[in-house]
Amino acid sequence: MQSPRPPAPETIGPSPSIDSEITWLLHRAAQRMRAATGDVAEEHGLGLRDYIVLSALVKTPGLTQGELGKSLGLDKTTLMSQLDRLERRALVERHGAPGDRRLRIPVITDDGRVLCMKVADACAAVETSVLDRFGQDQVQALRRMLFAIIGDVEDRGSCL
Repeated sequence: MQSPRPPAPETIGPSPSIDSEITWLLHRAAQRMRAATGDVAEEHGLGLRDYIVLSALVKTPGLTQGELGKSLGLDKTTLMSQLDRLERRALVERHGAPGDRRLRIPVITDDGRVLCMKVADACAAVETSVLDRFGQDQVQALRRMLFAIIGDVEDRGSCL
């Protein structure tokens, strides 16, 4: 005899629908992607924000800490604590900027690069899995639309 199924979880509030506000849909989609890729990063011993910082250092080497923070939309305090944590794990080193010793340039270490690439591959697989019901042309269109929405407006900074 099978045991009875547990009751379905109650939905509190409205669920997203095709008619929902785009802002809410984008927020919920970001939550889903953040959870999925965050789980993958954690399997490799990183938080999602750790991975995002490491990835930025791979893609845009030579940025000062301030420039890195602006490019990621992270406030100074959040970025500094992130870099401190990555530096303690020997995934990042901070070097003085040539010509201005007040500026610091975070540099990914070889260990950081290897770990970042592992997480990048795993996150790409998660993205592919989440987006597998769409054709490549649709995924590229989504990327173009998101890029257009983001634009080149400077973000005030956030805590990803």
